Amino acid sequence: MPSRTASRTLRLGLTGAAALVAASLTAPTALASSPAPPRDHAATQQAMDAAVRNGVPGVAGQAKDKYGTWKGTSGVGNLRTNKPRSAADRYRVGSITKTFVSTVLLQLEAEGRLSLDDKVEKWLPGAVHGNGHDGSGITLRQLLNHTSGIFDYTSDEDFGRTYFLKDGFFEHRYDTLSPEQLVKIAMAHRPDFEPGTSWNYSNTNYVLAGMVIEKATGHAYGDEVRQRIIEPLGLRATTVPGTNPHLPRPSSRAYGKLAQTATGPTYDVTELNPSIASAAGEMISDARDLNRFYSALLRGKLLPKKQLTEMKTTVRPEGSPNLGYGLGLMERTLSCGVVVWGHNGGIQGSNSDAVTTADGRHSLAFNFNGDWTGGSRAVVEAEFCAE
Repeated sequence: MPSRTASRTLRLGLTGAAALVAASLTAPTALASSPAPPRDHAATQQAMDAAVRNGVPGVAGQAKDKYGTWKGTSGVGNLRTNKPRSAADRYRVGSITKTFVSTVLLQLEAEGRLSLDDKVEKWLPGAVHGNGHDGSGITLRQLLNHTSGIFDYTSDEDFGRTYFLKDGFFEHRYDTLSPEQLVKIAMAHRPDFEPGTSWNYSNTNYVLAGMVIEKATGHAYGDEVRQRIIEPLGLRATTVPGTNPHLPRPSSRAYGKLAQTATGPTYDVTELNPSIASAAGEMISDARDLNRFYSALLRGKLLPKKQLTEMKTTVRPEGSPNLGYGLGLMERTLSCGVVVWGHNGGIQGSNSDAVTTADGRHSLAFNFNGDWTGGSRAVVEAEFCAE
């Protein structure tokens, strides 16, 4: 969840979904049809290798389909020792956190504990106020689909210098910031637009969503994510770290340029206090867990049909005809016509993607341990579109 200028590609680079209906040939009646051969993931591996050639230190991921699980890696997890990446690596998933948060809010709606048409002011009196912001005119739904108009706190110039650029990062990487402090940064700016009149990705929306969960349940949003999603699905590598700056093992080092360009020195940014991302992007997971989560979500195992339909009702960002944004869930039509659902996420040193088909039967999740270059879109295209 880096700043707007430095990370548009990290936050919006990919994801989307729906099932591909493939035409089948009918075999002659005298001949028995042969079973389809297992999917060849060679193109996916080649795309990972290309990302490393383009400058990503290393890539780690897994795909799961009806034939089983494929694990792929490329490059290194440690630039100093040249230790290779592992497909079991845990990593910071950035804005993939948003799908978990949205799922919890939709579960609360299904339980009758809140409505997505509730105004933010009802749950967080006075939190969204000032410089034209008014929580009494913004719904919870508008938080989740980024039509609230609320300013993105990560686009604040002082915040960017403090946490995304070299001098500030190394001085402040262990700072703890409360959700209220993050929202206050956003409130110092004018809204991007009147609620409901446009679309703009804002991390502040999901910080507020996490605060609403706490107000509605009496528990921190991370506790609700653990109780409602992580534990029931057996996501053993998935955590909500809070203020813990360390990555659990197994994991690789994470690298960033800590600059507004993709050139210059590379720095180890593995350790950082993820409270700067809060409910907008603090979680840690691995490819196996992300595939299990998105598959379960799209197969209706976490939400009733009504709420899953709400989640998949998308807004089309201007200038992105193949992308739709639902409630913490992105829909993307690939070049071959396949539609996938999921989310991507960027945070210092990490760029991750997780997508699945609408039936939840073909999933892919992977991570780049560098935040300045890549080709994540090419990896997704290779997995779902290669013949």
